[in-house]
Amino acid sequence: MTDDHAAPAPAPAPPVADGAANVPRELLGLLAAGATAEELAAPAARAGAGAGPAQAALLAEATEAALSVRRTLDQHRRREAELAALFDTAGDLAALRGLDAVLRAIVRRARTLLGADVAYLTLNDPARHDTYMRVTDGSVSAAFQQLRLRMGDGLGGLVAQTARPYASRDYRTDFRFRHTGAIDDGVGEEGLRGILGVPLRLGDRVIGVLFAADRSPRDFTPDAIALLGSLADHAAVAIDGARLMEETRAALTGLEAANATARAHSDALRRASDAHDRLTELVLRGGGVADVAGEIAALLGGGLTVHDADGEVLARVGGGAPGPPSRGLAESRTSGRAVYAEDRWTCAVVAGAELLGCLVLTGRSGPGEPGRVLADADLRLFERAALVTALVLLLRRSVAEAEDRVRGELLDDLLTDPSRRTGGGSLALRARRLGVDVAGPHVVVALDCAPRVRSRLATEAARRARALGALSGPREGQVVLVAPGDADRAARLAHELARDLGRVLDSPVTAGAAGTAEGPDGLPHAHAEAVRCLTALHALGRTGEGADVTELGFLGVLLGDRADVGPYTARVLGPVLDYDAAQGTELIRTLEAYYAHGASLTRAKDALHVHVNTVTQRLERVSRLLGPAWNTPSRALEIQLALRLHRLARPERSP
Repeated sequence: MTDDHAAPAPAPAPPVADGAANVPRELLGLLAAGATAEELAAPAARAGAGAGPAQAALLAEATEAALSVRRTLDQHRRREAELAALFDTAGDLAALRGLDAVLRAIVRRARTLLGADVAYLTLNDPARHDTYMRVTDGSVSAAFQQLRLRMGDGLGGLVAQTARPYASRDYRTDFRFRHTGAIDDGVGEEGLRGILGVPLRLGDRVIGVLFAADRSPRDFTPDAIALLGSLADHAAVAIDGARLMEETRAALTGLEAANATARAHSDALRRASDAHDRLTELVLRGGGVADVAGEIAALLGGGLTVHDADGEVLARVGGGAPGPPSRGLAESRTSGRAVYAEDRWTCAVVAGAELLGCLVLTGRSGPGEPGRVLADADLRLFERAALVTALVLLLRRSVAEAEDRVRGELLDDLLTDPSRRTGGGSLALRARRLGVDVAGPHVVVALDCAPRVRSRLATEAARRARALGALSGPREGQVVLVAPGDADRAARLAHELARDLGRVLDSPVTAGAAGTAEGPDGLPHAHAEAVRCLTALHALGRTGEGADVTELGFLGVLLGDRADVGPYTARVLGPVLDYDAAQGTELIRTLEAYYAHGASLTRAKDALHVHVNTVTQRLERVSRLLGPAWNTPSRALEIQLALRLHRLARPERSP
């Protein structure tokens, strides 16, 4: 039975050609093989040549489905590649330690992933409220690499201000952004057109902007924006981690430096304590300046020289300097600290305001100089050595002053005590205890100076006396020095004392000398003669000079205790006497006649019974022997006195 209401049978499918029937299978095979879009369109094109409309539609539908599947597969592959790249980036960033290396890796990876011509990164500067170019990759413009953008200026400034990504197909013609001359010049010099910028965020805080840019117009797809944003997120974390790592490293470095400083300080304290103990022990056992210099030179590892206030060397260890630098010594005395000048360290040795001397250290460099620099701990030790040296010098001065008092008392007894004629043996014994032998010949020097420096003169004369093995002390407003020596030494010693002590005191010192005193009994007479010589020097206007009575000419003969006319006549007439003796001439007789007749050539030639030319020639010879000033009034007086004394000594030769 037939059902009239049954559904009509479906229309039979149009017949499919054998080639068209194989298209779906071929498309699946091509998809599996990863064929391109052109390759997927080829099967339908071949089968559709003899197909009807219905079959062509089916082939087109199958081809479109295959292309859709192809696009989906491409998207998944691209996404998979991007994720793999992000994971690789995260791994690379995690392996990096330095901030600069992290930033360079971020920019390089951004340029690679987006296939951009240039990639760059700016960081925000909270202090200046702007963002500045930090790292670039692919850039060739120096101006572009040094850009700074105010918040809101340009594409990057807007991203940094709003924390949102922005893209521009062609920045030159895109006026959505605030253009400035500096930004436009930098972008134009770099030749950038299409620009994409995404924020680097740490929580709610933007720390910078990551860019990708092309030198031609470019539309950045949402996938590209998302990819650069993901990379920026990784980068922000990596930057923060690198910063934390650097801060941690800096903290560790600071801690290590602090530990090293603490160890160095501890070592310096221990060394200073050891040095203090050694120097203290040295002073307590009676060590001198040389002992202190040896200890300090060993501790500091250099050459050390100790000078007194006059620059004389008291002790030297190693390769010492010839003398202290004047500028360094002045600065050290003013500041109270050691000073480096003229390739050496100088530290003044002072007691209150008085300069006792200085220490000079060689072989150790100053700040910033090549070589073995004198560190702070060694510098403090060097300065402490100056204090110890001052203590030693003061102790030595105290001993010397006590010894000087004893020497002064002995000197006073030798010069004034009447009992010395009967008690000379006791005086000689006291002198021997002080290391002085008064039994031999001695010279006496009387010294005088301005009253304001007389006490210093006594101190310096005592120091000089100790070096000479002599006695010295104040007496009747003057300073007297008794030193071993004969008459020839008297004048020389007077000259030296006047010159040297005057230079030390920076004030004239006058020295009158007499000699020779044989034994203690002759010292009072020699002292009286030295005082008369000193008085004569002042009277003659020769203050600040030194001399003995023989150098005072005829005044010396008058002032001296002895009629010792021989040296005087020899000094005044010696060349003429020697010439007469050697040549058999009569120059002395001619001089006597010349002066006896009022310096008249005519009367002198009558007395000598010679021609006047002979007298003239003889006097010219005298001028050559005695000098052209022989006939000046002062020299003429001395010559006439010497002639008379010579005639008195040899009456048989008088005319």
